Amino acid sequence: MEYIKLFWKDAPLGEPSIILYEVDTENERLALRSIDIFADGHTHNITDLYDGVIEIVPIPTVEELNAHVWGEEFYAYSMEKAEFEIIWESHNYDGEIGMNDIESAERIITSNLYG
Repeated sequence: MEYIKLFWKDAPLGEPSIILYEVDTENERLALRSIDIFADGHTHNITDLYDGVIEIVPIPTVEELNAHVWGEEFYAYSMEKAEFEIIWESHNYDGEIGMNDIESAERIITSNLYG
């Protein structure tokens, strides 16, 4: 199992600024659960990410997301299962959501990628 925190820089109004994924690494990297976190801090737990979709696609790796394969506006890093579970159970995200958090993630990820 892998847990990913994805930051969406300049997310459109009404879309989540942060998306958390619980990824089944032994089942084609499909998401078991995800949590959308919106700019105002409210969260939305998703138990079936693939409900109603036409095509099921695997969740990219942190490395793929940070290589901007899916777009320049996405930054990701691995997170702990415990953090995911706390947010899932509480329906509350106490972390930063604004540009400072996204820019910090971008700086950390860029320094890890390029030394």
